[in-house]
Amino acid sequence: MRKHSSMYFGLLAVLLAVVMIATTLINAGAATNGISNEEIDAIVNTTTDASQVTSPFIEVANNVRNSVVGVNNYTTTNSYYGYGYGYGRRQTEPRESLAGTGSGVVISNYGHVLTNYHVVEGATRVTVTTALDESEHEANVVGYDADLDIAVLQVPGLDLKAVALGDSDQLQVGEWAIVIGNPLGEDFARTLTVGVVSAIDREVKDSTTDRYGRRTTISNTMIQVDAAINSGNSGGGLFNTLGQLQGIPARKYSSNGFFSASIDNIGMCIPINVAKPLIEQVLKDYDGNSSTASGGQSSGNNITSSLEGKPRLGVTVSSFSGTNNVLPQGAVVKAVEENSPAAEGGIQVGDIIVEVDGDIISSYTDLTKKLSGYQEGAQLAVKVYRDEALASQIDQYSIDLSQCGDGEYIDLTVTLRIIDNLNM
Repeated sequence: MRKHSSMYFGLLAVLLAVVMIATTLINAGAATNGISNEEIDAIVNTTTDASQVTSPFIEVANNVRNSVVGVNNYTTTNSYYGYGYGYGRRQTEPRESLAGTGSGVVISNYGHVLTNYHVVEGATRVTVTTALDESEHEANVVGYDADLDIAVLQVPGLDLKAVALGDSDQLQVGEWAIVIGNPLGEDFARTLTVGVVSAIDREVKDSTTDRYGRRTTISNTMIQVDAAINSGNSGGGLFNTLGQLQGIPARKYSSNGFFSASIDNIGMCIPINVAKPLIEQVLKDYDGNSSTASGGQSSGNNITSSLEGKPRLGVTVSSFSGTNNVLPQGAVVKAVEENSPAAEGGIQVGDIIVEVDGDIISSYTDLTKKLSGYQEGAQLAVKVYRDEALASQIDQYSIDLSQCGDGEYIDLTVTLRIIDNLNM
């Protein structure tokens, strides 16, 4: 009897041990996998009080981002098919294509947009795109300065808030630099990058070709920042923490360019105070309608065709090109008639006529067409390039360009009248 009882109690002890082990395992599983809904809710269903998040950039972004637009440069070109230059070669219909994109900033409640000149250079049509409704609007270039690399557009019907202009003379090295623009186009519209003002007086030199085809070296003072500036940022905004526009992002230095050294975070911006004179002039000229752009400084046969009865300058000119950009293209003056409008207006032998009443003159044909539209007594604004070295060689068969290139552009006023000769 005792033997059976002993076996019974032993079996019972084993069963109790098994139950305790099983209970322990179940409890352990519940501890790792059986999280209550209340605990899960506390972990997952959270919120952020945006009003408690502070940053000097949030308010700026909210106030000015929608005032930064995309700027689109369209060009129209002719294409050809066939071979050679004779009857086998045909011209197709002119085709428009998107040549490039950049950024711009709304600076007036009348649709004026500030951007870089190189963003709109060479365009046959310019538009701006807005981020709010992704709409595209026709724009007119109403002012520019190629040397300073700035341009002002006017966009009829553009209903966007204008940003406040700052005073870039008060910039301090070390203050926040907030850059907003459209790097790589509309896919990254209104991108905001942040850095600091690294320097405020960097001298930047550029070798560029002006609007008349002459290569020059231009030196401008720019703001250096370490905020990211990428392709497409050009023409956008450099803002301070007050949301004021302090500069125009214009370029970045890259190891892939002329520099072999490793380069990071060196960007250059045009100070807003440099652009203010052009902005002021454009605003003064605005009459409620868009206007045409007013610019800043940025071999053929002699003319002997009969223009009897038409007012003229009193000059003999030839086309002038193929100078490797040492001299501008235009109509070079070979002779000036005594007591003629040209002589009275100050035009001299050797002058290259590059512009008449705002229109670029690239050849004697351009000058002929331009003059044909005027009547006697008309006053012409004539821009010439004058280089004494060229004037001294004007009668030679070839020009020694190594002696040229130190001339200057001169603005003259000429009053047309009828004169009795066959020259222009």
